[in-house]
Order: sequence, then structure tokens, then C-alpha cells
Amino acid sequence: TAPWQKPWSTEGMPIPMLPYNAQSGNRYKGINAMNLLLSGYQDPRWLTFKQAESMEAKILKGEKGSLIQFVKTHEQKTLRDEKGHVVFDELENPFKQRLPLSHPIVSSAWVFNAEQISGLTPLTQATPEDISWNPIERAEALIKDSGAEINHRYMDAAYYDVRYDVITLPDRSQFAAADHYYATALHELAHWTGHPSRLDRATLLNNGMIDYSKEELRAEIASMFIGSELRIGHDPGQHAAYVESWVSVLEDTPFEIHAAAADAEKIFEYLMDIERKRSLGVNPTEPATSAENPRPFLSTGDEIHYKDRIYRVEGHLKQGRLRMEQIPSGILFTLSSADPLYTALMNEKMAQIPLAHREEISTVQSKENKPSTGNKR
Repeated sequence: TAPWQKPWSTEGMPIPMLPYNAQSGNRYKGINAMNLLLSGYQDPRWLTFKQAESMEAKILKGEKGSLIQFVKTHEQKTLRDEKGHVVFDELENPFKQRLPLSHPIVSSAWVFNAEQISGLTPLTQATPEDISWNPIERAEALIKDSGAEINHRYMDAAYYDVRYDVITLPDRSQFAAADHYYATALHELAHWTGHPSRLDRATLLNNGMIDYSKEELRAEIASMFIGSELRIGHDPGQHAAYVESWVSVLEDTPFEIHAAAADAEKIFEYLMDIERKRSLGVNPTEPATSAENPRPFLSTGDEIHYKDRIYRVEGHLKQGRLRMEQIPSGILFTLSSADPLYTALMNEKMAQIPLAHREEISTVQSKENKPSTGNKR
């Protein structure tokens, strides 16, 4: 069986949090997150030997580390125009461009769980009273904010139909507990992200065919990530029928687990981005803006005048990035929401919106920031 297919009950045990580095605070991703989640430790904190030493902590005698790997597929290079001149951003810093490497660079490290280390402050397990959000309400809000069409029927099946872009679930009354329902719903929502209008995942619809075993493997790993993040847990038993096909796939192509974990990370980030947009007052189901209903984010077709230049949004890329063109130079580049230029263009766009509409946006943001606890249907 797959390593996360635990045949025993874990009821009453704490739901694992997503693993992160205790020194940097950064969360591990993809195959590393999956491997560390499956290590069996309840503490989500991890450190390398040197990091533990720097924190005046010691690895316990006889403990063995867990291998993590990082694959570098792109590098940052200074952007130049057709004459070879360096292109500068609005802060007069050289503009960096992300380019693919001819060969991936793989680096490895060994990390130890906090339970294998002495000298660290014990992790306090949060109780329901300590958490500012209710896991069930948070899951319901995520499903609602996704805008996914969900039908409920009294039946013994749950599935996503990519042809009609519809999720079908058993009636809520058929689930023994609320977390079981939401674990199933979020698993199908993971499939939903693969639609051509979203992540356009090849395993979901490749040449008109669905690669069920590979697609299910991706949704299953993503479900584990999402369940840990939302604190609702993960129920692998309902998908046990796919285990044999997973084993077959992994025997034929062992690297498939890396590809599946990488896609699962993209699924996780896509769904968490929906939640982040909601916290910012942005409706993720309304990607476009108009004069009648302006929204506080950059959209395809926007042309924004900034510092004697025009920046046009050519389109949306994966992971929330934008394909941009600078006019009149004609330079094409990729822009993420973390770039200073994005913030500058956003501020410029908002400044061009009439005051009445800006007040309308603030009102909408206030309403959308209230917790949503109602049923989707």
C-alpha cells in the first residue's frame, strides 16, 4: 500500500501540521513536504545539523536524518533590450528575468525533526480554543469562494466531471462527520483545479483522455497537504481502490512521485491563493474589472501609465503571475505580485479609479472579509 494509507484509526491523535524549517520559518514543499509528513513525527519543525548547533541544540544520539532535495530548474538573469542595454525597473534596479536552465541542478540536505533534538523549546499543541478560525468553517469558506459548481445526490460516489466542470458529492447526511464530508469535497476540489481554465493539468485531460491513476495520485497528495493546513485531517481510505494502479505507475516510472508531489504543491498553492484573495477583499471568481465594477488587482488588457511608460497586461500565467509588455520598448517580461513594480502599478490603477468607486471597493472588501459559515447549497 501507499505509505500514507494507514489501515489503523488515528482518531484522537493531533492532526499533523505542514512541516517547516524551525530556523527560517519556511514551509517545505512538494516531495519534501510529503516525505516529512509521512515520517511519523507529530512536531512539524525540522532543522539541519548545523542549524540545530547554531540554536545551541543537539541531535539525540543514534537519531537518523531525513533526506530532502531541492531541484533548481531556473535562474535569474538581468534583462536586456535588443541593443544589449540593461533594463531597469521603477526603482532604477536592474530588472531580473527568470530563465530555464539547460540541465536541472539538484542539491540535498539531511534534516532532523524537533523530536530528535534536545534543547529546543517544546511545541505547544494548539487546542480548538487557541485557533482563531474554525477548521470546518474555513473549509466551507474555501469551497464557497472557489466558485466551484457542486451537486449533492444520495449515492455512493464522489467525482469531478471535467467535461461539464462540475463536482458531484453524496448527500451531506451520508457522511458520519463534518470533517469526512469536507475531506472528500476538498479532494474533488483538487481535481477541479486541473480544468483548462485553471491549472490545465495534463493528467486530467490529455488528448481527450484522463490518466486516472496519475491524476488521483496528485489529488491524494494535495488532499494530505490541504487537510494538514486546514486542520481537518485526511481520509485516504475512500481512495484505496487506486492503490494498485499507483503502485503500477510508480514501478514503471519511479520519478512520477516527484512529478505528482510537484503538481500537488501547485494544487495546494492554487487553493490557498483563493483564500488569500478573499482575505484581501478580492473575489477570485471575478478575474476581470470594469468601470462599473472595478476590482483592486491587475487584469488582462489593463494599460497603466507609469513613469513615462505604458505597462500592458498581456495575460495571466500560472501561480498568479502576469505576462507584461512595456510600451514603447516592446519588452516582454513576467511580473509577480511580490515585485515592487506590481505594487506601483496597482497604486497607479487605483489612483485612476473615481473616488466613489474606491469607496465601493472598500465596502465590498469589508463585507468579503467577514467569515463565511453558510452552506454552499
